[in-house]
Amino acid sequence: MFKALHYYALALAAFCSIAIFASYSNNEEPDRDTGGASGIPQVIKPVNLDRPFDFAGERLPMDNFDVRERLDRELLVNTYWHSTTILNIKNAYKYFPAIERILRENGVPEDFKYLAVAESSLRNEVSPAGARGFWQFMRGASGDYGLEVTDEVDERYHLEKSTLAACEFLKGLHRRFGSWTMAAAAYNTGAARLAREISEQRAETYYDLNLNSETSRYVFRLVAIKEIMSNPDDFGFYIGKEDRYPPLDDYKTVEVSGPVANWGDFAREHGTSYRMLKVFNPWLISSKLTNHNKKTYEIRLPK
Repeated sequence: MFKALHYYALALAAFCSIAIFASYSNNEEPDRDTGGASGIPQVIKPVNLDRPFDFAGERLPMDNFDVRERLDRELLVNTYWHSTTILNIKNAYKYFPAIERILRENGVPEDFKYLAVAESSLRNEVSPAGARGFWQFMRGASGDYGLEVTDEVDERYHLEKSTLAACEFLKGLHRRFGSWTMAAAAYNTGAARLAREISEQRAETYYDLNLNSETSRYVFRLVAIKEIMSNPDDFGFYIGKEDRYPPLDDYKTVEVSGPVANWGDFAREHGTSYRMLKVFNPWLISSKLTNHNKKTYEIRLPK
């Protein structure tokens, strides 16, 4: 009897499991906007590769299986890297207008705005090697492109000035290597190293080069970031207007030509806080400004 009850219980459990599974299987797909009870829709599927891709107007050779697989990896990594990707899209509304203008004025393809995303996620990051800012300049290279770096001022954190410096750097790389794709690769690995690899491997394009893992992925990562951020809805990222981060363009400018004993006092005198002073001027890295050379600085303050 107990043995019969045991088999009965097993049969009943199996039936219940099948019924529950069937009920979930028959449910309709959650609405795209609501995502069911959680509010976060998620559909996991491959990215369509059967279309043209380019970076800075230069086509990827998608008939090459190696190129397809390398791009596929970066598209999938960035498509399903949810929190970072959605923050990058939000920050783009805040910073891309200024970056796009400077790239355009200096004859650099607009696609290079995605290089700043790849380098820093549009944040004033510090790398383990000491590179800083949106464009990740090392201290030694900063002076070559007119960026002031002292114990009190670090213009690698100045959005407009560092973007202008990046333009000059990229144009020099383009002149040297003859393509924007190679310029992007050189930005990552260094011009001397890339030139050596091209010479040793007898390569003609970036896609023919066998490089270190980071640089081998770099241009594909730029293309993936471009595709996702240009068409976020196609990749499942739905950013309403109310969710976008607004540009930092509502400010007034005060010129400072002498020392500032304390930026906290300066901020209070101008009707704002130390925190907001640093938000609008992240390149001011000290609590004071000695300014022995009487240089004129433009300080931005919220209106």
